[in-house]
Amino acid sequence: MKREMQFKDKVVLVTGAAGAIGAQTAKAFAAQGANVVLSDNDPAVEEVALALSEKGYKAVFKTCDVSRIDSVKRLFEFIRVHFNRLDIAFNNAGVDIENCKLAEGSESVYSKIMDVNVKGVWLCMQQEINMMLKTEAGVIVNTASVAGLGAAPTMSVYSASKHAVIGLTKSAAVEYAKSGIRINAVCPAVIDTEMYRRALDGDPKKEIAINRMHPIGRIGQPEEVASAVLYLCSDSASFTTGISLPVDGGATAI
Repeated sequence: MKREMQFKDKVVLVTGAAGAIGAQTAKAFAAQGANVVLSDNDPAVEEVALALSEKGYKAVFKTCDVSRIDSVKRLFEFIRVHFNRLDIAFNNAGVDIENCKLAEGSESVYSKIMDVNVKGVWLCMQQEINMMLKTEAGVIVNTASVAGLGAAPTMSVYSASKHAVIGLTKSAAVEYAKSGIRINAVCPAVIDTEMYRRALDGDPKKEIAINRMHPIGRIGQPEEVASAVLYLCSDSASFTTGISLPVDGGATAI
């Protein structure tokens, strides 16, 4: 099989698929022959799925609030009805960072971040693992962050949520290593997404400062995160489980 079609006919779930990273990853899987289920709480996910279908790719969508168990169960019932299996899952749904010191934070912001970034990953992983156990095979990749690998001043709750994602990833990877299921995380630094553009707020000085945070001299592109995800899901990574892979332009090396 040609490498560029290594995911042919695989059933792939991408959550947070309306955003830049999720949409690009869904496109990358679809371009390699996968049946892709795109999911997001944002109705714009329908447009992303339609655009892929119009290019001849195999893509369907299902809206889902990953922080709600009833919504998550409906998503996975949709996958069972349409495909009756799940080969790969990319748990990418997440919410914005806060911008304040820890003692100034609000309970509502804490709850929103933790409910989506941690509870949402946990709920999806439960469903994904139970489906994959039936075939004794599968790969899960979770979106963490470089903020989950160290300190993140003024983003303490977001950082804590991504540390938690890494903890879920490592623990589950060990629990299911002998069951044919590999579980890893990607840890992006600053990526050119809607979240990044909102944070810039049109300030060129901010953009220059953020670029300098990365030794490579620029921020990352969604396609570069997608490439890392596809690698972790590929046979080339068959001996790789329980890792948190920085995709960060060297940011964590300094």
